Amino acid sequence: MIHLWPPLLLVAILFGTGLFGVLARRNAVLVLVGVELMLAAAGLLFVTFGSTIRDTARAGHVLTIFLITIAAAEIAVALAVILAVYRSRGDIDVTVAGEDDL
Repeated sequence: MIHLWPPLLLVAILFGTGLFGVLARRNAVLVLVGVELMLAAAGLLFVTFGSTIRDTARAGHVLTIFLITIAAAEIAVALAVILAVYRSRGDIDVTVAGEDDL
């Protein structure tokens, strides 16, 4: 049986790093990396509790597979949007409003 504190500590570090990346960065790609770190923390949390709680349906593992699928779709759509914004404005700074946004 695994102890809960090492994976939960890693979840807290990953989520905190991702939250800092979302709140403190101005580059859209780095904000997206922060979101992906937070999704990785959620997946690790699902696997951790799925391994410690006796569940015949393996809900934690199944939810992690859905989370990975949703994260892959989210990264593809977000990168397409970032690429379109870069082509139209020339930068991907999330704090600057473009001429079309005003």
